[in-house]
Amino acid sequence: MIEAFGTNQILFFLLIMTATAVFAGFFAGFFGIGGGIITVPCLFYIFETIGIDDAFIMHLAVGTSFAIIVPTAIMSVFTHYKHQAVDFRVVKTYGIFVVAGVIVGTFFAASMQTKSLVLFFSLVIYLLALNLIFLKDKTNMKLKFSLLQRTVFGFIVGFVSSLMGIGGAIMNVPILKFVGYTINKAIGSAASIGFLISVFGFLGFLVSGIMFKTDIPLSVGFINIPAFLIFVPITTVMAKVGANSAHKIEKTIAINGARILKKGE
Repeated sequence: MIEAFGTNQILFFLLIMTATAVFAGFFAGFFGIGGGIITVPCLFYIFETIGIDDAFIMHLAVGTSFAIIVPTAIMSVFTHYKHQAVDFRVVKTYGIFVVAGVIVGTFFAASMQTKSLVLFFSLVIYLLALNLIFLKDKTNMKLKFSLLQRTVFGFIVGFVSSLMGIGGAIMNVPILKFVGYTINKAIGSAASIGFLISVFGFLGFLVSGIMFKTDIPLSVGFINIPAFLIFVPITTVMAKVGANSAHKIEKTIAINGARILKKGE
């Protein structure tokens, strides 16, 4: 396993992890996402290269991603909250259904094979990409988020996120925008919901991994300790940078917009 690798190869893996952590952390704060879309493929590649059991590679990548997202999401939420961009009402009324989906999804994921998880991850990424390409920017000015919508959307987002190791914001931001939230409120609130997803996803993969007695080196359950320790300091700092950058851009746009209107008077 990793003992067989030379210094150059270990440094290469550390470089990959560091670069991935920088991008994942920044975009976690900027877009309110968890960063799992970036983190999971990177971890999968590294775990596969160092010889982790093929049966558990994707499970370990997803579980570790959730563990990394927890502190990253805390910093992201705190920064968005300072900018008054978090609506805790939707977090409470919508988040409970998201959590239900995560709990069911984590234990369902634990019973799946790595190939099935990889296929699921790939298909959902393609579908989400197509959705972003063809999604029309339509905002309903009236905040109306019915119980049926919260239940269905919440469970689906939580379930899908739990199988992918993501914070769910790539789905939650468009959903919250659709029901009437401004983009910044949608991002800040999605980051808060992503925190809930990461906590319960982390606990689910930790417990399920222990239950399955995986015995993966340097790991507890489906959580890899070295990867967690390397990623967290970097992603946490970069999440704050990303969140602050998002609000600076918003202020710049608002100021420029006001100047244009003033000139037009």
